[in-house]
Amino acid sequence: MAPYQNILIVEDLPDVADWLYRVCADCFEGANIRTANSISSAKSSINDWVPQLALLDIGLPDGSGISIMEDIFAVTPSCQCVITTIFDDSNHLFDALKAGAMGYLLKDETEAVFKARLKGILEGQPPLSPSIARRMLSFFQPQKTAPETEITPREKEVLTLIAHGYSVRGTAESLSLSHHTVASYVKDIYRKLQINSRAEATLMAMELGLINRNE
Repeated sequence: MAPYQNILIVEDLPDVADWLYRVCADCFEGANIRTANSISSAKSSINDWVPQLALLDIGLPDGSGISIMEDIFAVTPSCQCVITTIFDDSNHLFDALKAGAMGYLLKDETEAVFKARLKGILEGQPPLSPSIARRMLSFFQPQKTAPETEITPREKEVLTLIAHGYSVRGTAESLSLSHHTVASYVKDIYRKLQINSRAEATLMAMELGLINRNE
């Protein structure tokens, strides 16, 4: 008998939904797996069917998959909700955890890593992509003192958007700048603040008071 009899996959991209279906079928043999491509279809599914495990995408056509957890927990409080997404920023991560997610997996992991993390549930291990686990640990480490090097007002705008999860292209569109101009700003920001990743940029933006830790 499968450890999870009913598994719900909420994913709007058909190819990705099929891939997640195959992964779940391999990890939890014999499970009854349903898919939904939107928040509304997911809600309809749980009206007459109770999942024990739910894999939830964030960027759905009618909103964030994080919001579905409230409806799932209302029906089955013990359901294990795992976010499966491409978003690796701190805002989405901590929003999901605060909403009750017990795992956060990035869909761009190799299939072997993804399966290993998902199957870890059977041994009581929270399914977290390695980079997400490192981010969670770094978030609670003693914060670095902000470098003395000042960044310009425009660089602060770019840093704020990057920390909120915007891509370089999305930041460029938001600020009406070219993609190459924003890429240059990001390079200068990383150099000035002595950081090397989006996770560090988010933490530095918090230290500089550009974003709220609880946003």
